Amino acid sequence: MVSAGNHNHGSEMPEWLPRATFTVIGSVLAVYAGFLLMRTLKDLIAWLVIALFLSFALEPLTNRLEKRGWKRGYATGVILVASLLIFGVFVGSMVPLIVAQVKELIQDAPHFINQISSFLYDKFRITISTNDLLNKISDLGASFGVSGGNVATNVLGLGGRVVGGIFQTLTIALFTFYLVVDGPKVRRKVMALMPPKQQKIFLETWEVAIEKMGGYLYVRLILAGLTTLSAFIVMSIVRVPFALPLALWMGLIAQFIPVVGTYIAAAVPLLVALLENPWSALIVLIYVIIYQQIENYFISPKLTAKTMQLHPAIAITAAIAGGTIYGAVGAFLALPAAAILQVVGSTYTRRHEVIDDDAGLLSKPKAKK
Repeated sequence: MVSAGNHNHGSEMPEWLPRATFTVIGSVLAVYAGFLLMRTLKDLIAWLVIALFLSFALEPLTNRLEKRGWKRGYATGVILVASLLIFGVFVGSMVPLIVAQVKELIQDAPHFINQISSFLYDKFRITISTNDLLNKISDLGASFGVSGGNVATNVLGLGGRVVGGIFQTLTIALFTFYLVVDGPKVRRKVMALMPPKQQKIFLETWEVAIEKMGGYLYVRLILAGLTTLSAFIVMSIVRVPFALPLALWMGLIAQFIPVVGTYIAAAVPLLVALLENPWSALIVLIYVIIYQQIENYFISPKLTAKTMQLHPAIAITAAIAGGTIYGAVGAFLALPAAAILQVVGSTYTRRHEVIDDDAGLLSKPKAKK
């Protein structure tokens, strides 16, 4: 009887098992539901993140105007409206010219590709298949209306994209407005939920985010503008085709892709110039080398002295991760986010004295005399 009782007692289900099972199942379902919700609201979440970073960039200027007697809402509205007007004028004046030159570039792309293919075969006996690339260019040309097709469909498609872009821009601007205007109120409400020590950390982290994001955005835009202007002047002088879109490509790619952006940005203009005139390509190459040295040693150090400094490996990793998550916008926002995390980590990470290294693993090898 004792053994039977022990046997029955051992076969009973533990009291905690049903609760643990339901907890695990509920947690898995909650995580899965959250994942589905985030995927559904992916665009909205991205807009909110973009607005948050833009609010970091705009808040210092709003604070300055507020100290001069402006109302915070009025100052933020003026800054946003002025920014949107400048952006609208720039896009309105540049887009028609860029679209026209891009259409011309798409039309001439098959000729350039065939030239490259012939050059590789004649000089190096390398044969490349151009059919897939030419088909993709043909599809791209159709979307621009280059190859004819249904003009009404192209116009409607372009109109839909324009309306969608305007709606997205206005939505981000609205989020940015409220984040800047109500920033102090939001911070106070969040800090009210924290003990004093955590309040200090939260406030200092927010200040770092504003400082780094604002400085990063302003510096990148200034450098991109200088690169675009100088590249456009040089390529126009040596008569490189499609100078404006190529100059914009150089300015944006060189400044917003870390480490390797300059080389990627220079490759396309050099290739176009080489196919047009080798001497033009040589002049563009000389310009790229000289301008890069001037920017690295004279312009950039002065502009970035008080803004974020990222290790190249961290910058590349952050850009790849951000690009994987949300494309070009994610790669762009990943850099200031990484800089903020780096500064916060270095500020609040406790450091210890490094022990002596008898094996020489922590020191550079001494040069032999």
